[in-house]
Amino acid sequence: MVKLTINNREIEVEEGTTILKAAQSAGFKIPTLCYCDDLKPWASCGICVVKNVDPRTGRARMTRACCTAVTPGMNIVTNDQDLYKARRTVLELILSSHPDNCLKCARNQNCELQALAAQFGIRDNPFDKIYRDLPLDESYPEIVLNRKKCISCGRCVTACQEMQGVYAMEYVNRGDKTVIGPVAGVDLAHSPCIKCGQCAVHCPVGAITIRNPIRKVFDKLADKNLTSVVSIAPAVRAAIGEEFGMEPGTLTTGKLYAALRAIGFKYVFDTNFAADLTIMEEGNELLERIKSGKPLPMFTSCCPGWVDYCEKKYPDLIPHLSSCKSPQEMQGAMIKTYFAQENNLKPEEIYNVSIMPCTAKLYESTRDGAKNYDQVLTTRELAMLLKEAGIDFANIADDKADSIMGTYSGAGTIFGVTGGVMEAAVRTAYFLTEKKELGPIEYKDVRGLAGTKLAEVTLGGKTLRIMVIHQIGKVDGVLETVRRELAAGKEPSYHFIEVMACRGGCIGGGGQPYGVTDEIRQARTKALYTDDEKSTIRQSHNNPEIKKIYDDFLGKPLGEKSHELLHTKYEAKDEYSND
Repeated sequence: MVKLTINNREIEVEEGTTILKAAQSAGFKIPTLCYCDDLKPWASCGICVVKNVDPRTGRARMTRACCTAVTPGMNIVTNDQDLYKARRTVLELILSSHPDNCLKCARNQNCELQALAAQFGIRDNPFDKIYRDLPLDESYPEIVLNRKKCISCGRCVTACQEMQGVYAMEYVNRGDKTVIGPVAGVDLAHSPCIKCGQCAVHCPVGAITIRNPIRKVFDKLADKNLTSVVSIAPAVRAAIGEEFGMEPGTLTTGKLYAALRAIGFKYVFDTNFAADLTIMEEGNELLERIKSGKPLPMFTSCCPGWVDYCEKKYPDLIPHLSSCKSPQEMQGAMIKTYFAQENNLKPEEIYNVSIMPCTAKLYESTRDGAKNYDQVLTTRELAMLLKEAGIDFANIADDKADSIMGTYSGAGTIFGVTGGVMEAAVRTAYFLTEKKELGPIEYKDVRGLAGTKLAEVTLGGKTLRIMVIHQIGKVDGVLETVRRELAAGKEPSYHFIEVMACRGGCIGGGGQPYGVTDEIRQARTKALYTDDEKSTIRQSHNNPEIKKIYDDFLGKPLGEKSHELLHTKYEAKDEYSND
């Protein structure tokens, strides 16, 4: 422990604590802009400067609180006239090259720079405006890069390089010509970007945003020639409440059903149903691979960012990807076939919308050339849609999903967290092999925010070794080990590996509400596990609507119709092109 003084108050904190965190623990708020709890601090903006006063001489020197660790006897001042002037000057300099069109910005009222300008009461600026004429990068249908709004804080670069290990974003050029963007000055579509959206969710301003198709959605909902259908992903229900002032981790499933129905959707389904469907296919695929000697380990294929990364950087491991489509894609296929058939509708008469926590899901919805979805919205976009429609989300009464594709098991809902796909698969694979339910039902060895989680389960007398990874930046070491073992003809160290591109899994996806931290991830995770615990059905194979869809339409898992509609193929891609 280290003793120090902050604003004449003696405190004690753990060794290694930064001045910023020490001040927060004592009740003092130091303004920050480039700092983010998720990322390693690197003191880019200088707004967090404080005074470190020498107790012997009384002389003070300014230091940046976000990256400076406390030392014994430190005497810190977090706010005085000098510090106020320094911070205000930094803000004025940033604003001198930043556009003033806040009212039309996607981050209006949810912008860290805007909030600081309001906090410091900035109404005019002593510095001349100098705008840089930089092109808009709209090469992706999901993500828009507007360098004119970039404040060079570096958070997107750190998220892309250190969290994700993708290295699609970097500093380009030098001096006053420095800009942040894709490597070598290309556009996003010709960079190693995997569309995970972590750059956007960590950007403090409106420099990296997602598109806003809300007007199109309202127009389609008003079209009387279309039957509107919407499905919500597991992780959305644990996060969207934050956009309406609710505590992180508030479970809002019933409110989502009600709100979507209130704005005009005729049918409201739940993608948790398709998560159960995925487990039926994926669990059987794993058992078939083990029995027939097909390529192991098998990797999960639910995360489009991970699949894109594998196709670009590890094409030799494509045979190890599960051929199962993601729950979103299975849901879409069933809506445009099974649901359409049951309701005497033509696929083109259905306006099908998916609500996802992920920016890569729009790309995924088009990857097979399929047209099962007419629109994919992220959690943040749905919040904008509901606000524009005047929905009082926090107070709307709960409703229920429609039947046929709305009932789900607890196993379906935990798809939204890291380890959830694996746990759901183990519950069903165990039943299919042992002809009895796994007990206890919770498989806690694969839970939590550890970067990689290892576990074992016995199926049919064989020990199945499994691994769970979240954050693409943690996957390379595992994949290189798999490569070496395959090249040497060795038995794989692990038989089944779950990979999620984002920290925490989908609950930390690139389309979720801004300001995510591990504390918020844990709150969202707890909500989904609570949903599972409260479910009367907790295994995918026990979902009555899953049984019905196989009896009435699909036949059997891995059957001819299932393969046609629920499975996909992958292909090697150029790392620097999405053509």
